[in-house]
Amino acid sequence: MAAPALLLLVPTASYRLEDFRAAALRLGVPLLLGSDLCHRIEDAFGPLEGQISLDYRHPARAAEQIALSARERPIGGIVPGSDGCAVIAALAAERLGLKANPPSAARRTADKSAMRVALAAAGVPVPAFRVHPLAQEPELAARSAPYPCVLKPLVFSASRGVIRADGPAEFVSAWRRIERLLEAARSERRPREGGAWERILVEEFVPGPEVALEGLLCGGRLEVLALFDKPDPLDGPFFEETLYVTPSRHPGALKGEVARTISAGAAALGLVEGPVHAEARLSPAGPVVIEIAARSIGGLCSRTLRFGAGLTLEEVLVAHAMQRPVKDLRREACASGVAMLPIPSRGILHGVLGLPQARAVTGVLDAVITAPLGRELVPLPEGDSYLGFLFAKGDRPEDVEAALREGQRRLRFDIRPALPTVP
Repeated sequence: MAAPALLLLVPTASYRLEDFRAAALRLGVPLLLGSDLCHRIEDAFGPLEGQISLDYRHPARAAEQIALSARERPIGGIVPGSDGCAVIAALAAERLGLKANPPSAARRTADKSAMRVALAAAGVPVPAFRVHPLAQEPELAARSAPYPCVLKPLVFSASRGVIRADGPAEFVSAWRRIERLLEAARSERRPREGGAWERILVEEFVPGPEVALEGLLCGGRLEVLALFDKPDPLDGPFFEETLYVTPSRHPGALKGEVARTISAGAAALGLVEGPVHAEARLSPAGPVVIEIAARSIGGLCSRTLRFGAGLTLEEVLVAHAMQRPVKDLRREACASGVAMLPIPSRGILHGVLGLPQARAVTGVLDAVITAPLGRELVPLPEGDSYLGFLFAKGDRPEDVEAALREGQRRLRFDIRPALPTVP
C-alpha cells in the first residue's frame, strides 16, 4: 500500500501551491492537492495525477469526496490554505480520524459574526459589534451605528469588502458597495453555508496599531511562531495590508499580552490543532482581537519566515499535519519582513518597471510580481489580490522596514484603463 499522503486544500489559483509542493518534496511526503478545479474538466479528461477535484461550495460534500478518495490513497494529514478550506479540512479529518479542529470551531472562524459572539461570550476583547440582515434598509441601520465604525461582509478575507464609515452617508454608501460585492460573488456560485452571505457586520472602529500573530496549535497549546508589526496606520477607509515586519518592536509585556489574548481566543473558538493566523489592534485598553483564522498567513508572506535549521513555514505545517516531530520552532535570529504591493487603481497591467532597482536595495531579498500582465486588476475593497510581494531581511526591524519602503519606492506599475466593451 502507498505511504499516507498529505492533502493540501487550496484554491487552484493559490499563491502558495508551489511553496507547499516544495516543502512536501523536501520532507519526502507524498502530496495530494484538493482543489476547486471545475468538474467539467475532470469529466472530459479524467482525474489529474495527484489531484482531487472538490466542490468547495458544499463543505460536507467535499469532505465526503475526500473520504472516498482516501479508500484508494491513504491520507495521513490535511492542511487548509483558506478559511473555507479549514471547514472542509475539519469535516474530512473527522471522517478519517485525523488530528484536527472540530468542524464547529472551523465554522466559527469562517463566519465573522459567529467568531465575535464566541469570543465575546468568553470575555476575549473584541470590538463592539452588531449584525444586520442585508435585506434591511441601510439608512435604518445607520441610525444605530457607532461612529467611526467598520462595515464587513461575514465572509471573505484579506480585508475584502471592509470599509470604514464616519457618518450616516458613508455608512449607506459602504453598505451598498458591500451588497454589490456579495451579489457578484453569489453569481460566481461561491459557497453559501448558513446565512453568512445575507448579513453585514458593523463594529466600532478600534484605534491603535495593528499586529499579526502566526501560530501553531498543538493539542490546544498555542506556539507563537512570529509576531508581526504593521508599521503603516490602518485607519481606512479601506484596510489594505502593506508592511509586515518581525520581530515586533512593541514592549515585551504587551507582546505577551497579545499572545495570551490570542491563545484565549483560540480556546474560546474551540480550536485545538494546526495553524492559526490572528489580527489584533493594540487599543489604549489593551489588545483587541479582530480576526482569528484556522489557517496560516496568506499570499507569499510566509517566505519571510524561517525556523530552527532553516525550515520554511510550509515545512513546519506539513510536518505537524503528518505528526512528525519538529524540534525547534524558534524563528531565525535576524529581522525580516514583507511588503504586499496593493493595486492602486482598476485597469489592465501593461508592465512593471524598476524590478532590478528594487532588488538591488540593501536588505531586499527578492521582489515577486504575481499579477499577470494583460489581465484586469481590481483594487480593494472589491479586489482580493495584490500586485506582488517584496521581501527583506536585516539586523533590526527598522532596517527591514526601511529596505522594504525603499524597494517599494523604486517600483512602477503601468496600469491602464480597460477599453470599453462594444455592445
